[in-house]
Amino acid sequence: MTDMPPNATMLKFGHPASVVAETAAWSVQVRPQQPALGSLVLVCREPVTAFGQLSPDAFADLQKVVARVEQVLGRFVGYHKINYLMLMMVDPDVHFHVIPRYDGTRDYRGLSFADAGWPGPPALGQAMALDAAVLAALVTDLRALWVDAT
Repeated sequence: MTDMPPNATMLKFGHPASVVAETAAWSVQVRPQQPALGSLVLVCREPVTAFGQLSPDAFADLQKVVARVEQVLGRFVGYHKINYLMLMMVDPDVHFHVIPRYDGTRDYRGLSFADAGWPGPPALGQAMALDAAVLAALVTDLRALWVDAT
């Protein structure tokens, strides 16, 4: 993790407990509410509230982070599609909700995760809330895959 302090959006999504990986410009965190297994938030660490305000370095880093996210989630959940939602209506810091999309269900730690919106838009209102133990396990498992993907 980097020396930059977490912003409000990172904290809202459970930083530091939810962190899978961090770069100089981005924090990859498990989304505590899972509309599909493996859902993440990708939060910019720079103090910006509009996508166009990102530094050139943050844009360049975004490509690398997205490629790694897709590799990790592909191995972890076997998604068919992946959605990046930049909503920023409540949380002003630049961030994406990353939702791996799949038909059917995926099982994890004794729980069954359906992608209720498949094949349409993600059903964010039908997300499964993770308890602390499952969240910690998911973070640990995704971190291991992140490191293994290097």
